[in-house]
Amino acid sequence: MSSSPTLTDAPVFSDGCFHCGLPVPEGAHYPIQFEGQTKEACCRGCQAVAQTIIDSGQGAYYLHRTALPATPQQAEAELAQLGLYDLPEIQESFVRTETENIREAALILENIVCAACIWLNERHISALPGVLSVEINYATRRARVRWDNSRIQLSAILKAVSDIGYIAHPFDPGRSDDIHRRERNTAIKRLAIAGLGMMQVMMYALPTYTATDMTDDIRLLMSWASLILTIPVVVYSAWPFFLGAWRDLRRRMLGMDVPVALGVGTAFVASVYSTFSGHGEVYYDSVTMFVFLLLTGRFLEMNARRRAGAAVEELVKLIPAATTRLPHWPSRDEEQVPVARLTVGDHVLVRPGETLPADGVVVEGDSAVSEAMLTGESLPVSKSRDAKVVGGSLNQASPLVVRVDRLGADTRLASIVRLLDRAQSEKPRIGQLADRAAAWFVGVLLVITVLVGLAWYAIDPSKVLWIVVSILVVTCPCALGLATPAALTTATGRLTRLGLLTTRGHALETLARATDLVFDKTGTLTHGRLSVRRVVPLGGHSDAEVRALAAALEAGSEHPIARALRDGSDTSIRASDVRNTPGRGVEGSIDGRSYRLGSPHFAARSETPPQAPASGSGEHPEGHESWVALAADNELIAWFALADTPRADAPAALAALQRQGLRVHLVSGDAEAAVRATALQLGIDEWHAGALPEDKLAYVKTLQQQGRIVAMVGDGINDAPVLAGAQVSIAMGEGADVAQAAADMVMLGSRLATLSEGVALARKTQQIIRQNLGWALGYNLIAIPAAALGHVTPWIAGIGMSASSLLVVLNALRLSDFKQPISGQGSGAGIQDSGNERPLAAANFENLTPDP
Repeated sequence: MSSSPTLTDAPVFSDGCFHCGLPVPEGAHYPIQFEGQTKEACCRGCQAVAQTIIDSGQGAYYLHRTALPATPQQAEAELAQLGLYDLPEIQESFVRTETENIREAALILENIVCAACIWLNERHISALPGVLSVEINYATRRARVRWDNSRIQLSAILKAVSDIGYIAHPFDPGRSDDIHRRERNTAIKRLAIAGLGMMQVMMYALPTYTATDMTDDIRLLMSWASLILTIPVVVYSAWPFFLGAWRDLRRRMLGMDVPVALGVGTAFVASVYSTFSGHGEVYYDSVTMFVFLLLTGRFLEMNARRRAGAAVEELVKLIPAATTRLPHWPSRDEEQVPVARLTVGDHVLVRPGETLPADGVVVEGDSAVSEAMLTGESLPVSKSRDAKVVGGSLNQASPLVVRVDRLGADTRLASIVRLLDRAQSEKPRIGQLADRAAAWFVGVLLVITVLVGLAWYAIDPSKVLWIVVSILVVTCPCALGLATPAALTTATGRLTRLGLLTTRGHALETLARATDLVFDKTGTLTHGRLSVRRVVPLGGHSDAEVRALAAALEAGSEHPIARALRDGSDTSIRASDVRNTPGRGVEGSIDGRSYRLGSPHFAARSETPPQAPASGSGEHPEGHESWVALAADNELIAWFALADTPRADAPAALAALQRQGLRVHLVSGDAEAAVRATALQLGIDEWHAGALPEDKLAYVKTLQQQGRIVAMVGDGINDAPVLAGAQVSIAMGEGADVAQAAADMVMLGSRLATLSEGVALARKTQQIIRQNLGWALGYNLIAIPAAALGHVTPWIAGIGMSASSLLVVLNALRLSDFKQPISGQGSGAGIQDSGNERPLAAANFENLTPDP
């Protein structure tokens, strides 16, 4: 009589993770309940996956398997076959839900070796029904896939990737590092085998080239010894080339591995035939040498590519792995928990020197927080009660207790990484042209190789083989494919560190060609925060008295004028019967008297009120100040002058842009006097006041009709249409969400000098891309004819091919340290006092989602 398997029937493994078999880190506690017993997992991911398998009724998986997966990748494949990645509880950590069915996942791809691999995966995945978009970053190998969950499941997408020989699984920073280390170690092993084989084969080959009295028996013995030493090089070291070629041919595509595999395979097979037949030339030395040289080039390129994508990786790693949670707040009980176990509403304690684990609000403490990695601004920002903080920023001064508001994919840091990934994955026109050229390059190369081989067969059959091999090896379509993405990845990473986030791939190319830069005024060239510049008391009232009266009337308002009048005033006085008249002012009663605050007409209840005092000169010239009147029982008792001050670095930043040849325009909806005064103070000759949103758009369209390439900088809701209408648009990080969503670039900080740095870097990037494309095209135009004429030996061809790709990446890396000094730039010292009023510099990026 048979019975169902029980726990005692389950295979017994080591004390590793119950799910994947890897060692359980010391101190880790991720329990899994299975068959009434508690098992340990190595991480929260394995814990969640295993518990889901068990809870979904598929616990028999653990009873019937006969061995643990040999590698984590095999574990991922098993889980994908089970369809567990389609379960909502598994997708929580790496999938963002846009609507009920539209979802976006961050994945990491393995086995990517060149730009052709990116092209193949993008084409293959995007062809799946239900996949809306796919973007793969070559430098980081991170993919972002958007799909309609009602038409296709995530497990089907992962399986489609594995069908063409690649591995895709959810992105995790730690796993990304593990994959890089594993690939690097494997590359070193293949390189070592190829290097040792090459040296030994050369030792046997050299006598055959130099000796004049070597007998045929000795020569044959040397050939057999070389064959034995070459087999590990071809079978192990060169295996990725053959695997890649087979993968491409199965998909009826021609990648760069096809000519390499043909060259290596042809030379090796011909040499084996000569060894067995006892006559003809052998090329074991050439085979081992160019396998070694190709692997060396790929290894150096892999390290350079890793460095190029360092900016994104640094952002991803800002969130700490663990944090201190206060589970019974306001009690001070503490517990150390993984950040992955936090939930919205939790309270965490962040000590000085620790990184904030999530977005939230300060509920206790007063400290200075560095947001340098997020905004590019080196000065710390003061944070006190009710101030918003961003996950990934560094607490520097005092302990803070923070209430968690956003986690994981919903944080501002995650949104910045999403946008940066999108910008690095999207290709400008010049990059798309290069990709199309690389796609048909290999096909043309094979046709040329056949024609050249036939020609040499008629001229000198003894040279056909090594000339054909040289042509196949020397050409390099990968350099064409790498020319643009390598430069874009490095440049966007550098711009992010400077404080300018690129959200769309065309932005750098267009900014480099921009001829005109159009600015909004309020919140862009000015701080966008009104402050009281002068108080003129009347009728014997004191400055402090009228300030307190105004603050009492505006106590319940969030209008910018109200906040400015409350700042620095006595707020102990209370007003009653407060009534607001939109666009005019506010009125109420204080100690039995009636007060009105607002425009002179409103305050004095008169169509011909007294004239406001003359505007000051000097720091706030005429036009910069707006006057608000305060009246008691219809009698004016005070005037308040309010002004919005231009940013300290605005004059120097605009001067730098003008020195770069850009025409600077100021288009604002403010009154003519204020706009004229700002333009004069900042040295702007072309300005336009009283502009409605449609007027701003019409102004930009007029410039475009004149053949100008317009870059628009704005921050408000009314700037969204013109930001969308300009060829390239830049939103202030402190601005409205809709403005940021419409923009191609977002300034993470408040430094206007970043704009001139961005223009300089964009122009340098285009120069680097042109250099890379010029080198790639020039190299192939010279190398192919030289090889066809018999002037390039196979081992020299290997050097040329490796150097071509490597040079393109190294040239792009020059952008990672690019600096554009700005003279006369405003600077400050100490702590920026943002408090609770100043919007966070790295504003609401959670609303900036890639376009469908």
